[in-house]
Amino acid sequence: MMPILSLHHVTATVDEAQPDLDFSVGTLGLRLVKKTVNFDNHFVYHFYYGDERGTPGTIWTTFPYGGRGVAAGKKGAGQVTVTSFSVPTGSLDAWRTQLASRGVAAADIEPRFGEAAIAFADSSGLTFELIATSRDDRKPWTAIEADEESAIRGLHSVTILVRDPAATVDLMTRLLGYRVMNEMAGRIRLAVNGDVPGHLIDVAHDANAEPAVNGLGTVHPVAMAISNEQEQVDLREELIRYGCKVTEVRDRCYFKSIYFREPGNVLFEVATISPGFTADEGVSQLGRELKLPPWEEPHRAAIEAALVPVQY
Repeated sequence: MMPILSLHHVTATVDEAQPDLDFSVGTLGLRLVKKTVNFDNHFVYHFYYGDERGTPGTIWTTFPYGGRGVAAGKKGAGQVTVTSFSVPTGSLDAWRTQLASRGVAAADIEPRFGEAAIAFADSSGLTFELIATSRDDRKPWTAIEADEESAIRGLHSVTILVRDPAATVDLMTRLLGYRVMNEMAGRIRLAVNGDVPGHLIDVAHDANAEPAVNGLGTVHPVAMAISNEQEQVDLREELIRYGCKVTEVRDRCYFKSIYFREPGNVLFEVATISPGFTADEGVSQLGRELKLPPWEEPHRAAIEAALVPVQY
């Protein structure tokens, strides 16, 4: 089976809503493609950022839980520890300047599998990388802060941390269609449906890694894209036969998802491509208005009253 097409999105728990918008839109230059609420807690925003249309593989999403009694999390085994974005070769100097102008300290890291990169963190403590590559032909969303020569193209990869990679790699290669592409000390790179940015997951491994604790400043699931609902249902059955505990299919309005923990305890999500973010607003208006799922519309007044106003 090779049901997975690429990465779909990465979701994190962050602190306050306005700083998150300022960082993702103002500093990273991503587009806010959907302003909605956490379907499991409708008094918390759910922001989706990405390219012009929120194409799967470009999407970064956040739950701003600041002031809601959620403690800071702890990065560790059983978690996505780094989210990496793809930028053009030769653009890292421009990004160092851009980040510095926003008060974000960037650190050079050793080139990984032949690609230069810088690392930095947001105010919630999430760890990011910008990886410079000439292998990404996706059209970026361009903003004042990032022109087309340097703008983020989308997700490059994520790094997950596990204690023992064997079972994780087995599941990913046997059921999800990933292939091992490269290895270095403490890291295995896997790719699906092509060895290009947006299709990559790095499995970092450390037998002594402390367990992760979810909370502010940590990634919750990494989502992978699948073509359609039938393939999703078929994959769910295969995962259950493999021994995974898999959720029922959940309707997220812009896609449908299943969730499960791989053997290293990282939360994986598999999300459909359709219907996409234009299901309830046109491309030019994406992200401008608060969109609620149909079952929450009767509660709109109470929801809007509880949400902190934001500007962007």
